[in-house]
Amino acid sequence: MSARIALFRAVNVGGGNRVAMTALKALFDDLGLGPATTLQAAGSVVFHGEGEAGDLETRLEAEAAARLGLASAVFVRGAEEWSQIIAANPFDEVARDAPSRLMVTPLKAAADPAGPAALEAAGRDGERVAAVGRCAYLYYPGGAGTSKLTPRLIEQKLGSPGTARNWNTTLKLMQMLETQARLSRR
Repeated sequence: MSARIALFRAVNVGGGNRVAMTALKALFDDLGLGPATTLQAAGSVVFHGEGEAGDLETRLEAEAAARLGLASAVFVRGAEEWSQIIAANPFDEVARDAPSRLMVTPLKAAADPAGPAALEAAGRDGERVAAVGRCAYLYYPGGAGTSKLTPRLIEQKLGSPGTARNWNTTLKLMQMLETQARLSRR
């Protein structure tokens, strides 16, 4: 089985969609997708599973809703695709100098080509946006919390739902994928 990442959208944010990571991990184990490991409380899970990413997303969304009462979109990526997301980052300087202000946003579908420019036009204070395939990269020099580039606007302009993780988390998830892959080879 291959190591993968499942990213749940809007989990444990702003008092909504609350779930304990132990319960989320148990869900994966119960579904035969273990061993699963969670990162932080934002719904990032490294797990093992075969099949199409879209099928896994649909299954995880349904099971999380039924078993945990969690209404959340799920984004599944494999180790190779996650590595490509990291390699495609168009903001190398930001990743080096301000990694907590660089958001990597996996999307359900490829971004609308006009979306990044429309978001930059709506942004302020040097906010920058780029998209590569099914991933967007957003740089918030003043922080994401006060930005006009809200999740709703991002989804509207890019034409696809997504979920964001900062650059530090993105790299940590890659390390976790690599660790899971090593452990499964033993």
